[in-house]
Amino acid sequence: MTIDLHGFGPALAAGTLMTVKLALCALLLGLVLGLLGALAKTSPIKPLQWLGGSYSTLVRGVPELLWVLLIYFGTVSLMNRLGEALGMPGLELDAFAAGVIALGLCFGAYATEVFRGAILAIPKGHREAGLALGLSKGRILARIILPQMWRVALPGLGNLFMILMKDTALVSVIGLEEIMRHSQIAVTVSKEPFTFYMVAAFIYLGLTIIAMTGMHFMEKRAARGFAGAGK
Repeated sequence: MTIDLHGFGPALAAGTLMTVKLALCALLLGLVLGLLGALAKTSPIKPLQWLGGSYSTLVRGVPELLWVLLIYFGTVSLMNRLGEALGMPGLELDAFAAGVIALGLCFGAYATEVFRGAILAIPKGHREAGLALGLSKGRILARIILPQMWRVALPGLGNLFMILMKDTALVSVIGLEEIMRHSQIAVTVSKEPFTFYMVAAFIYLGLTIIAMTGMHFMEKRAARGFAGAGK
């Protein structure tokens, strides 16, 4: 059975590529924010604890769609003022950058809790052993804490990435030409909503399966040398 895409096949392919780029860029930003947030929340310094806790609570308490809209439209006046100061009138944040910031911000808030739980799961004796060997706190973090934290956090991060992949559809509301945006345009032209929304659903499903497969291999690799890694 052949599905007639009315010539929108290349557009859907381009939208898929844009979705993947958006998800990967937001993932990178979110991992950095999540790690910083977790380190702040587990820090002995009270202001850092407050900062990390405020970030995760505030961001997780607001829907992702609202963050996309707030960041895209809320930066218009700020970017205009910055453009005037730099002699670049009309400076604005494009839809892709706004999407990356919004989704990365949300991913980072949830990743903060995943990283925090993974850090707390590492026995305190490991840190004490590092101090006994004369390692600095920075080397203990890099050589002892982060490698073990990554192994524990990876399954949770994988689940968050699956959600992030589907949340990219939210950025279509600000005009980014990803899968849903091209599907909506195709539906408007062809008047066949079921066909194109089903195609979009299968594209998202395919991307999710690919991501799940990649996460499975990453988890097996991270678990090498630990009991039960081969199960």
